[in-house]
Amino acid sequence: MSEPLLSLRTHIEEIEKLGELRHVRGAHWDLELGAIAEVSYGMAHPPAVLFDEITGYRAGLRVLTGSTGSAARLARTLRLGTRPDGAPLDDEGVVDALRAKPSQWAARARDFPVLPVGDAPLLANERTGDDVDLLAFPVPRWHSHDGGRFVGTGCFVVTSDPETGTHNGGCYRMEVQDEGRSTTIAAVPGKHGAQNIASWLAKEGRAPVAVSFGHDPLLLVLGGTEVPRGVSELEYAGAVAGERAPVVTMPDTGLPVPAGAEIAVEGWLTADDLRDEGPFGEWTGYYSGRRRPCLNLRITRLYHRDDPILLGAPPGKPPHDYSYMRTVMKSAMIHDELVSMGVAGVTKAWAHESGGGRLFVAVSISQRHPGHARQVAHLAAQCPAAAYMNRYVVVVDDDIDVADLDQVIWAMSTRSDPARDIEVMRQGWGSKLDPMLPEGETAYNSRAIIDATIPWERREDFPRVAQSDPAELAAVRRRWASALV
Repeated sequence: MSEPLLSLRTHIEEIEKLGELRHVRGAHWDLELGAIAEVSYGMAHPPAVLFDEITGYRAGLRVLTGSTGSAARLARTLRLGTRPDGAPLDDEGVVDALRAKPSQWAARARDFPVLPVGDAPLLANERTGDDVDLLAFPVPRWHSHDGGRFVGTGCFVVTSDPETGTHNGGCYRMEVQDEGRSTTIAAVPGKHGAQNIASWLAKEGRAPVAVSFGHDPLLLVLGGTEVPRGVSELEYAGAVAGERAPVVTMPDTGLPVPAGAEIAVEGWLTADDLRDEGPFGEWTGYYSGRRRPCLNLRITRLYHRDDPILLGAPPGKPPHDYSYMRTVMKSAMIHDELVSMGVAGVTKAWAHESGGGRLFVAVSISQRHPGHARQVAHLAAQCPAAAYMNRYVVVVDDDIDVADLDQVIWAMSTRSDPARDIEVMRQGWGSKLDPMLPEGETAYNSRAIIDATIPWERREDFPRVAQSDPAELAAVRRRWASALV
């Protein structure tokens, strides 16, 4: 049987051909595996890592980390192709190739309905009832102060809208409970998956859920970004890949999971079935508060391939497993949304990795009129792609590369007056993961809008930048490069 579309194994084969994969054997699932992954994220050229022969488990039960952590791997994930000479895309090439793609994929998603199939490698092994055991797989304890072993970091959690039937796929943390027979799902309030779960609980008293734990990281990308409401992430994935995604329909819930999945479970959430969950090292770089009750998935059925591979994507202090991916995706989506609103003069947006791809957003513009910078800043702060957990939005002129934090800080330092150019928006869409949110308070946040453009009325007499002409610098580099090495 050939590998189905959205198979993790196909991704692993492709990134190995690119020289982007490293193999680690003999690491322990308790902290050591997570620490090795963390070391890899901080390398100059961070590789993907495939762990095997994990302590306490037989060879063949594996964990992959770093699946999207470089330009080449992310370009492969998003099917962006290569450079004209066949070489992998670099950072700038990925950003350029992504321009306008998210909105195109969303518009085409419904042209790629999922394709139910009756056979898949996933169905090779089945467990039900008390035979379900998530700890039969090498689920890591990723960070030293995590409350337990988190099977869901790179997962794909499938829910449905009880009114329309539209499927949603999200990526939420999931902690193993009941000695492997169940798992909590910490769905983020306000996200589509959490809305679906709440609607099912209100309507039927229980919510059906299916989860994939190993798949093409394209589903990790889509599950962790804001795909528009009403668009199925599986159909969106079909639009990215250019063909319909084959799925297995889970028999108890009727929900689809990718036929290329390594491990999949299904079951039910009920309002009265809770387990204590957390803390967990999160993408903000901090542990997520105290241990607290969370909805618990009562697993009715588990399928897995022979020798399954768990897709891990542990967050933490940036850079972490998916901070590069989120930065590039969020940047493209924010830029697309600003352009789609009809705002003129937007040249680039960048959601900086040091802010987890959410907390610090910079946008460059070619100023067209008085107030242009403030208009863009307010729209960027509240557009769907940036509204959740945004903290700072900085708008700069188009001579500033917003992906270069040094240039952004220089513009803030020399083109803005704090008394005039900083505004604060209050009661935005925050998160309980916010380290600044006091325990028990409603998850609002404030956000600063910083206008670091040259004041409109001073464009003609503002001091010149003390820098050579870019074309002249390029010529000098070509001529004198060897002398400066």
